[in-house]
Amino acid sequence: MEPVRIPLPMRVLLVDDHTLFRRALASLLSSRPGIDIVAEAGDGLEALAKARQTRPHVILMDIGLPHCSGLEATRRIKAELPDTQIVILTMSADDGDLVAALQNGAIGYLLKNLEPYQLFDMLEGLRRGEAPLSGAVAARLLARFAAPAGVDRPAEADEQLTPREIEVLQQLVTGASNQQIADAL
Repeated sequence: MEPVRIPLPMRVLLVDDHTLFRRALASLLSSRPGIDIVAEAGDGLEALAKARQTRPHVILMDIGLPHCSGLEATRRIKAELPDTQIVILTMSADDGDLVAALQNGAIGYLLKNLEPYQLFDMLEGLRRGEAPLSGAVAARLLARFAAPAGVDRPAEADEQLTPREIEVLQQLVTGASNQQIADAL
C-alpha cells in the first residue's frame, strides 16, 4: 500500500491528557511554518470527535488517556478516517504498547524524550511518506527481527522485513536523521 503523502500545511490534532504538555507542544509546533494545529483533545473520545470534525492529516496521540485509551482511539479513528496518519507520542517504551499501536493503525511510535528538532525531522519524514520511529523503538524492533530464529522473534520475521528495511532500522538505531539515512543509503 502506497503511503499517504501529506500536503502543506500539515493539519495536526494533538491528543494528550496533560494540558501543560499538550499546550507546550502546540506552541512548539505552531512556531514551525507548514504546521497548523487544528485542535487539541484530552481523552480518546474527544479525540475521535475532534478528528471527525477537523479531518486532520496527522494526529499525535498519547496512549494513557481517560475514557478511551489512545490505542482504542487510534483503532476507531483509523476505521472512520483511514487517510489520517496517527503517530503515538508517549512515555511508554513497552513492546506490547508498540505492537498494539501498530496493529491498531498507528503509522509511527515516538517517545516523549525526543529533542524538538527530532520531532520536526520525524514530521517532515511523515510528510514524505516515511514511518516515524524513535531510535530506541527502532533498536528494539531491529533486535527482535535480527535475532536468530526462536530467540524472542516471530517465525515469520524474515518475511516481514526486507534487507533494506533492516538497513534503515540499523541507521535509526544510531540516531541518524531521515536525511542522514537517505544520504547513507
